[in-house]
Order: sequence, then structure tokens, then C-alpha cells
Amino acid sequence: MARRKPITAKKPAEKDGKPAGKRQSNAERSAYFARREAAKVLRSALQGDARRRAIGSIKSLVYGPSVRNKKATFALVCETLKHNQVVVMLSSTGLDLVAVDMRCNAVDCHVGIELNLNLAVIKEVMEEANVVSSKWKKQNDLLYIIAYDLLFGQQDLLTGDAEKHLMSKKNALQSALSRILKRKGLKNVADLMALDKTSELQKPRYVRVNTLKTDTESVISELRKQYVVQEDDTVPDLLILPPGADLHNHPLVKNGSVFLQGKGSSMPAVALDPKPGWEVIDACAAPGNKTVHLAALMKGKGKIIACELNKERVERLKNNVKLSGATNVKVKHEDFLNLDPTDPSHSKIRAILLDPSCSGSGTALDRLDHLLPSHNADGSGNADLTRLRKLAAFQKRVLEHALSFPAVERIVYSTCSIHQIENEDVVNSVLPLASSHAFNLETPFPQWPRRGLPTFDSSQHLLRTDLVEDKEGFFVALFVRRENLEDRRRKKQRRTQRKPLNFFVARLLKLV
Repeated sequence: MARRKPITAKKPAEKDGKPAGKRQSNAERSAYFARREAAKVLRSALQGDARRRAIGSIKSLVYGPSVRNKKATFALVCETLKHNQVVVMLSSTGLDLVAVDMRCNAVDCHVGIELNLNLAVIKEVMEEANVVSSKWKKQNDLLYIIAYDLLFGQQDLLTGDAEKHLMSKKNALQSALSRILKRKGLKNVADLMALDKTSELQKPRYVRVNTLKTDTESVISELRKQYVVQEDDTVPDLLILPPGADLHNHPLVKNGSVFLQGKGSSMPAVALDPKPGWEVIDACAAPGNKTVHLAALMKGKGKIIACELNKERVERLKNNVKLSGATNVKVKHEDFLNLDPTDPSHSKIRAILLDPSCSGSGTALDRLDHLLPSHNADGSGNADLTRLRKLAAFQKRVLEHALSFPAVERIVYSTCSIHQIENEDVVNSVLPLASSHAFNLETPFPQWPRRGLPTFDSSQHLLRTDLVEDKEGFFVALFVRRENLEDRRRKKQRRTQRKPLNFFVARLLKLV
């Protein structure tokens, strides 16, 4: 009888994102998965940037529920993209660095934070070293992350097939980097980064208390165990913590008792001022911070229709609504522009919040948009005017559509943009239509000092936050229907007239 050949186990393959081969240490496994999570975030960010239609900011992508090792992933993405908008345009051998530096707040993760590398340089190094074979072309994002770690991160934690591929090309990568630096007239990467030494953005951490689940006093008491906490003097239930306070893993955030929401972002819902029992539309609702803020202001009573067109953002919206405990929100995977104002189901809509897609220029630093290729791609420091015009045209359509709902009394139009074309110009363009529907511009937060640019007569009613003074640039416009204003004035007048009569009736009853 012929002897059977012994069965030899095949080498385990890297499958479903799991490392193959010998058993890994916890640190190696953590680094392995962080690189792959970072690659997914990088891919989403770059694809959204290329289409000029981001699914979310870099921060929101990293701090979403699907990413486990958030700090390491955040730092890897930041350090790979860091100074991506460095402009290499003086000459073929010169280097002119013009960028705004936003340091990653993750100093305790495994990446060397002080070693920053331009994504463009990583690409150039990999192309010069000719290390990307056809097998790996579809995983460029992962290779960029690994190349950063290989050259400037923790080489001893590089495990996995993609890591081994680049490890075998390490000498070629280092030689390519040396040649590139030499061509640019620099000795090392430290010289490269020394050309750009801008200050960090010192922005307070704002926390909005979710009054559907807790109260402000309880949250202050809990947070003061770790931080100095102040109450904001403009927006109710908004707390101010020191810059750099990292609450992403705090129990109050995880259980939905508080939301990490900036001051400018918290103003539109308060300006809309929906009452409990009202029917309200949040027209462009994802990720849902403003939606659940509306629900809290309405004390969970009434109805909120939250519209969102993007499928992935709908899921984020649903998750945030569920986390908040809001039971009066109906999420619709639908374009707000497709809602029929004459439909009987919309006959009782009394307020609409509009926060349409915008350039995001007012929150670009906070969102880390300045790290993406499209930011100042022309090197001029100017936004893409063609894109701004398209955004403004869309914003105008959305605002005009909101004005056509027959029972609506209050409309808030807000952006996180600093550009006049998206703000004052959009509002001014719809004023004739607004007037024909009996709407006036009213003044949200009358005590707020920064108002609209003086481009038309009633621009003083508009609200702006300032990038320098407030660390973010938001815009808010409030439309109120005149009939509603007159009704309120008449009611107030009637109450004033009744007051003396009620007083005398009460006195007579006491005498009897």
C-alpha cells in the first residue's frame, strides 16, 4: 500500500481584516487594526473630498461607532494627511510651505506625533521607490498609512501581509525619501517641517446637555470631578470646558446624556424656538445633533420629520436619535425638496430648520478639512468660486421650498460658512418671495454682538459668529411669518387690557 502524503497545513491568509501567521502581541494587534481602520477613514475622506461631497468630517468618521481604537486611528490619519495642503509650487526643486497646523490631540498613542509627513511626500516616495505593484493598487490608502509608520512611526509593530510587503521595500523607500529631500534642498524631514510653525487653535470644548435624559446641574456636578466647567451665557444648557478636553469616551457622551456640539451649531435650534406639541421639519438633518436638540427643546412632545438624502448619513442620524432618547423624531431617507408642501400630512408644519450642505469654511479647522487635497488646491487661499455658486444655488432652492409650506410660522436658515455668497446673498435673494408669503426677518439672540454683513437694509437681523473671536464661523437667519407676529401682539394687547378687569373681579370675590 502506497504511503499517503502527510497533510501540510497551508499558511493562513490575511482574511476579513484579521492578521495571519504567528501569534501577535496585544500591541501588534492594536497597531494592525488601527492601521486598517485608519485606511478606511482615509479612503472615505479622500473619496468624499474628490467628489466635493463628504460623508462626514475626518473627526466624525474617526469617532463613529465602527472605529474601535479611536485615538490611534485619529493620529494615524492626521499624521498621514498632515500638511497635505503644503504648496510645492515655487519651482521643481523648491518648497514653499503655506499651511495651517492643527495638532492631533493623541499624544499617548503609538504614533510619534512630532514627526509629520505630507501625504503628497508619501505618494512621491512610493512612486519614486516603485513599490506599489498591481496586487496592492486597490489598497493605496492602507499603504500610505503603513509607509508613514514604517518611515516615522513604530516599525516593530508592523505585522500583516501589506506591512511585510513594504518592509521588504524599506531601503528603497528610505533612499527615495533622501533623494526627494536632496532635490528640495533639505537635509531631513525635521527641516521640512520646521518651515511651518503655526500656532494651535485654542478652542474651548463645548458640551450640550441633553435635557431629555438629564439636567444641567447633574452634568456640571459630574464633569467638575475632572474639569473646570462654565455655563455658556448665550445658549441654554451649553457648557464650556477647557481646550483639549477629550470626552469622546466619557460615559455621559456614550449614554447620550450630553452631545459634543459647538456653540455656533447649538444656536439654530434655539433660534427656531419650537414649542412642545409642534410639528417641525429638520430639512437636512444628519448627523442629527440639531435634530435631537430640537427634540429636547420640544420636551419630546410633538413631531419632528428629519430628512436626509445620503444613505450612510441616515444611519448616523438614526443612531444619534436613538442615543438621545428622542421618541418624537421620524427619520425619512428622502430629499427635503421632494416633500410636497400641499400634502395634507404637512398641513400642520409650524417650523422648519434648514442647515443645507455648505462649504464648511467656518468649521474647516475643527473638521480638519485643511488636511484634505481640495483645500486651497490652487494655492491662492481662495475657495473654489464655481463650487460656492453651485452650493448657493442649492441653498436658495431649499430656502424657497421651505417658504412655500402653508402653515409654517418660523424658518431658520443656517450654515457653517464664512462666505457672503452662501449667507447674506442667499437670504437677500429670497426676500421678495418671503415677503409674498408674509415673512419678515427677525433678530435671533438680540444680545449677540456680531450681525450680518451690511449688504442690504435688513441685514442687521442676521447673526454671524467670528472665526477669530468665536473660533468658528456660523451664520443664522430667522424668518417669522407676519400673521404670527401680529397674532402675538394682539394676544399680548388683550392680556394687558384684561388685567385691570381681572384684578377688580378678584377683589370683589374676596369681599363676597
